[in-house]
Amino acid sequence: MKVMISVPSIKVTPPGPNAKRLISEDEKLLMQSFVRWYPLVIKTGYGAIVEDVDGNLFIDFNSGLAVLNVGHCHPKVVKAIQEQAKKLLHYSLTDFYYEEAVELAKKLVEITPGSFKKRVFYGNSGAEAVEGSIKIARGYFKGQRPYIIAFTGSFHGRTMGAVSLTSSKPVQRKYFSPLLPCVEHVPYPYCYRCPFKLEYPECGCWCIDFIEEWVLKKYISPDEVCAVFFEPIAGEGGYIDPPKECWQKLRKLTEKHGILLVADEVQSGNGRSGKWYAIEHWDVAPDILATAKGIASGLPLGVIVGREEVMTLPKGSHASTFGGNPVACIAAKAVIEVIEEEKLLENATKLGEYIKKRFNELKDELEIIGDVRGKGLMIGVELVRNKDTKEPAVKELSHVINECFKRGILVISAGISALRIAPPLVITKELVDKGLEIIENVLREVCRKK
Repeated sequence: MKVMISVPSIKVTPPGPNAKRLISEDEKLLMQSFVRWYPLVIKTGYGAIVEDVDGNLFIDFNSGLAVLNVGHCHPKVVKAIQEQAKKLLHYSLTDFYYEEAVELAKKLVEITPGSFKKRVFYGNSGAEAVEGSIKIARGYFKGQRPYIIAFTGSFHGRTMGAVSLTSSKPVQRKYFSPLLPCVEHVPYPYCYRCPFKLEYPECGCWCIDFIEEWVLKKYISPDEVCAVFFEPIAGEGGYIDPPKECWQKLRKLTEKHGILLVADEVQSGNGRSGKWYAIEHWDVAPDILATAKGIASGLPLGVIVGREEVMTLPKGSHASTFGGNPVACIAAKAVIEVIEEEKLLENATKLGEYIKKRFNELKDELEIIGDVRGKGLMIGVELVRNKDTKEPAVKELSHVINECFKRGILVISAGISALRIAPPLVITKELVDKGLEIIENVLREVCRKK
């Protein structure tokens, strides 16, 4: 059943009185360690539409931070949750067995990349999936390989192990040292802002060769490295999709030294890129894959899928009381079925190419658009003040995001100065066109004012 909804219109300029009241209460009661993009107080959502507490309707280009891949309150997912809630809400998978976790695992083994035998571990979030992957990688080598390599600009979560790999913004790490030891960062293959000031393809993906030449040959012996953690498409770092050779070279490098390759697909997975998992675009199968966000349509679920021989921690060494909750597992199974039945991978690919084409046409016309990139419905539009200097348009970006909100389109940023375009995979071309029209008008206004 496809979720269809007409193009909305704004009734009043948000935030309205109900939103203002609830925001005031929120600020008094909750620890304010959050980044709130604009004063949106959500009441309900359906498909690719969100309604606030004052009755304003918005087109959702955020998907609840790339979580609602099959849209808000998809009927099939809601029905599956309701039926499961009547039968079993919880009975910890840590100590006992139930069918829902096994049935989902069968499906995950089928759709994740790699023809090898796999096993699955369940947690509650992306950060927990990353934390578990760290333990699995170190545990596989019995603690004999303590080092982990991650990439600068990456985001892997905010818990202590995950934030040790994260290097997206200083605020995410400030005050929390000492972090996990034996974590080394190397430059992410960010071609638009190459850390080495090189040009692709002449560079030959030097950012990967750098790991061998300047890290493994200079100060970390490769036989002390258990894993390389990476995002196939950088999420928080700017929705960056590296050239195809990059991750293929990284796979060869890790295989050469017997190092595990761990793909963080928390944001890029579950159909977001137009494939089940983004790493498939590079024809690479990681040893471990961590995912969450879009897997269960908003219910807490983090998943690790890895090679059978790698997923071998001793009994009692790692567990999660709520991991693999039966309701979350049923929701995830329904999400997979919706993506298959409604051909949402194809829809993400088709509309993603259309959106990039529209922005590339604008790029040729407007000085403020420096780069357009991404795969499927995971698109970054980097805004700059000057195309030659590539000076980030940070102030302008903030204005664009807030002005879009006032006009009925929900969009946020990624990286230094990129618009993050990530609507639900169920979105229609009609809604995409309306959303792009609003963004285009705002960008044109910003350019006229410069």
